[in-house]
Amino acid sequence: MPDWDEVFAEKGKYFTTPHPDMERLANLFSEKGVRRILDLGCGTGRHLLFLLKKGFEVYGLDGSPNGLKIAKDWLTEENLSSELTCQKIEHEFPYKDGIFDAVISIQVIHHNLMKKILFTVNEIKRILKPEGFIFLTFPLSQSFYVKKKNMKKVEIRTYVPLTGQEKGLPHHFFTIAEIKKVFSAFKLSEIYIDETNHRAILGQKI
Repeated sequence: MPDWDEVFAEKGKYFTTPHPDMERLANLFSEKGVRRILDLGCGTGRHLLFLLKKGFEVYGLDGSPNGLKIAKDWLTEENLSSELTCQKIEHEFPYKDGIFDAVISIQVIHHNLMKKILFTVNEIKRILKPEGFIFLTFPLSQSFYVKKKNMKKVEIRTYVPLTGQEKGLPHHFFTIAEIKKVFSAFKLSEIYIDETNHRAILGQKI
């Protein structure tokens, strides 16, 4: 199955600009005493660098060896360091319970079937401190670049593109009601469409 490891191998850093709301989040995290953050699906490291430069202790986890190699080299260039872990997000995270103050994950956790997404969400809950923050984004089905006719439905609201860069990679498209159900262990303070035309959620562990 094609995956982002191949994309990173071919295109390098690929994403370099932080999410448009990351500055606002960094300010919120600073105000709320957040210190240790996990970037879940950190890719080549754009948010690692951004948050490290803001003074946070940031960890990165991603399933792409090529992405993490690029991230490590990028961090070295900037005289920064982060603990990076290479593994799939549907496996148990290699972190103790309640170790993180916040978890961010930009356009990542929807790349799975619902059973595995639920496992990932439970792991996020496990590693977060009480009242720990989440900031996650997901694609909108109506704005997704591959039209439905070029996608195979594999379960409810989950499709696999048959063409394009993410060919063969599952995409789950959340409804707002589903988001509230899947993230019921969190108090969601914001559910909105961000500047990149993705659904974004901000919340805290209950």
